[in-house]
Amino acid sequence: MQPLVEAADLTKRFGDFTAVDAIGFSVASGEVFGFLGPNGAGKSSTMRMIGAVSPVTSGRLRVFGLDPATDGRRIRSRLGVVPQDDSLDMELSVEENLYIYGRYYDLPRREIRARIEELIDFAQLGEHRASRVDPLSGGMKRRLTIARGLINRPDLLLLDEPTTGLDPQARHVLWDRLYRLKQDGVTQIITTHYMDEAEQLCDRLVIMDRGRIVAEGSPRGLIETHSTREVLEVRFPVGELEPAGPTLQKTADRVELLADRALLYTSDADSALGEIHRLGLRPESALVRRSTLEDVFLKLTGRTLVD
Repeated sequence: MQPLVEAADLTKRFGDFTAVDAIGFSVASGEVFGFLGPNGAGKSSTMRMIGAVSPVTSGRLRVFGLDPATDGRRIRSRLGVVPQDDSLDMELSVEENLYIYGRYYDLPRREIRARIEELIDFAQLGEHRASRVDPLSGGMKRRLTIARGLINRPDLLLLDEPTTGLDPQARHVLWDRLYRLKQDGVTQIITTHYMDEAEQLCDRLVIMDRGRIVAEGSPRGLIETHSTREVLEVRFPVGELEPAGPTLQKTADRVELLADRALLYTSDADSALGEIHRLGLRPESALVRRSTLEDVFLKLTGRTLVD
């Protein structure tokens, strides 16, 4: 099957600044595809080009087999868009926000009414359907924004940083809603700088840094390729971490010294901790965890996702 989205040497410049630097990727129907990277990596600029609202500077981009430069309107009619910032009408009710957005797509009133019932149930907003949007919680507003993006039954849903600013509970509720869409076969493209979000939701993803793609694959495949099974995080009293560095290098496959802690990459973190103590080092604290996509990003770029 032809991919829903294909890009080759895709580039976006703003004057002398290159936001997206000759990247290539493809998105298959029914897939959840992610762009993972820190703020400023080029994720949102890429999404805006896919959404046919920002022109391509150079390279090739096809969405549904169409060229955004000449078929932007046809592409946008088949998209659902969840922007990074909620753009809801705060003075209107939940139901009214959905109805007005349906009219933007020139949908028949009867069809809009039917979709509103489905989407209010999907977003778990039944008790708030007549409520003004302004007093709703951040998680409710985000679920309403996603529901609004589904009003036209899109072939592709674009979600730009869907859970930014939400508390952990609201994030997990939203993940459940997005997972349900995945089970229903809705193709999604997600940008995020949360590695746990990318691991939870994405079938495949690319890791972006400074406008370029530095790795591509499934979350688990990227971790297995670029990191170890376990990571030991150790902290030392102020002023003791740097002097301990040369000794720590002897205890693991790879060691990263950060400002506040050391990360030791190993297949056996307990053994590494025992070796640290045997060599006479006494960390203030030690934490054993599995490797994550942030560890992959740190290895490939030399910096963390929050830099």
